[in-house]
Amino acid sequence: MTTNKSKKRAVDCDCDKFILQVSDALEILNGKWKLPIMISLLFGKKRFKEISKEINGITDKMLSKELKELEMNKLITRTVYDTFPPTVEYAITEHGRSLNMVLVPLRNWGIEHRKKIMGR
Repeated sequence: MTTNKSKKRAVDCDCDKFILQVSDALEILNGKWKLPIMISLLFGKKRFKEISKEINGITDKMLSKELKELEMNKLITRTVYDTFPPTVEYAITEHGRSLNMVLVPLRNWGIEHRKKIMGR
């Protein structure tokens, strides 16, 4: 026999798990720049300056830091080609590409939200 108290504990437990799982994901994607970098790379491999030009306002130092963190979390790869000067290219991994199933609905929500707050 299940009591209301045990049902509440199960719901609280589920809520705690949900919060933890979402927090884990947000910790990896935390900040102003990681998602724009990921979106940029969803459209194909790019060199550092190409990413920098696509993302208005990001400094080279911040871009470098964010790329290292994304690489560390296996969301992107960094390939150095044996050229002079060295050519470095960044690409999204399959694991990183899986974010697309989250980004498309988030984008759609953003479009609808903007319409709502603009009174359209």
